[in-house]
Amino acid sequence: MTGPKFLQRIARLPEVINVLAAYPQGLPLRTLAAQFDVDIDTMRQDLVSYLDLESWGWSFDIFHRPAIEFVQPDRDGTDDLTETSGSTVVRIVPDTSTGLGAEHLSAGDLSVLYTAGMALIDVEPHDTDLAEAIAVIAATMYGEPSAVPHAGDWNRHLRDLQTAQEQQLKVKIVYSRAWSEGVGERVIEPLRLVQTRRGWEVDAGPVGPEGNLRTFLLSNIRSLEVLAEGFLPPSHTAALLSKQRQTTTVRMMITQDARWAARLFAERMAVVEEDETSVKLDLHLLPPVGGRVAMIMLTSGTMTKVEPGALLPEALDTVENLLNHHQGGLA
Repeated sequence: MTGPKFLQRIARLPEVINVLAAYPQGLPLRTLAAQFDVDIDTMRQDLVSYLDLESWGWSFDIFHRPAIEFVQPDRDGTDDLTETSGSTVVRIVPDTSTGLGAEHLSAGDLSVLYTAGMALIDVEPHDTDLAEAIAVIAATMYGEPSAVPHAGDWNRHLRDLQTAQEQQLKVKIVYSRAWSEGVGERVIEPLRLVQTRRGWEVDAGPVGPEGNLRTFLLSNIRSLEVLAEGFLPPSHTAALLSKQRQTTTVRMMITQDARWAARLFAERMAVVEEDETSVKLDLHLLPPVGGRVAMIMLTSGTMTKVEPGALLPEALDTVENLLNHHQGGLA
């Protein structure tokens, strides 16, 4: 390893602690040093430095790091860290504290809690206890949060739609179309709210002439009014809702740094094969499939490739329509 010694030490410490974790009884200092191809004095300095560090947020625990101790052989009962033979045993101290019975959470656990909390704050924007809990988690992971968590403005209609769905009331919306030009007013019958990577969406009736529902992005709703008029859900609502979320699988090759585009427009994705620069994915896409393929093509860069098939012309039509829409001189 090259670079300043202190950087080498910092880079080595997490793996040293991981090795010690695998040996509850500890390892002689000389053995530990040999595993990392350093001398005994260097390993001792590594561990002394570790004792002075703050929490690292390793896989062990984001709240506290494992404590270590040096155990001397029972020759004379001394506790001398300068002992040079390397026979000193280093081990992680078992955590026997009971405290209040609380368990420490890993960074992964905290991330899951934070994500779930941020999703719930959209539904309960006035829940101050929830907002404070999210702020504590954010401060633990990232430092002091810049602001108290709040529901995004694009989800401001979520609560009204929930009420309308529960009470089976019709809703009048002004909506910016997602896959075609224009803004229109319509009356919908909210049947299900779904949170996706694109934000909240509502699957709604009335059932169209082709026997299907419609899906609307909450972020595209410009205004909303819950009407006093009620509605009766279709007798085959469950089948309609299932059909509304049926996907088509499309195989695409994109660069590794463009995965975000696939995540945004696909409901699910599975890795077929990958290397350091690119990844081949099976993307599960909702209709309009061609439109979603086109958006991935436009946002993921020139290296993107699509498996040949009937969807490509539809995708190219979408790209051409977008280009035509944005062409023209500025007034």
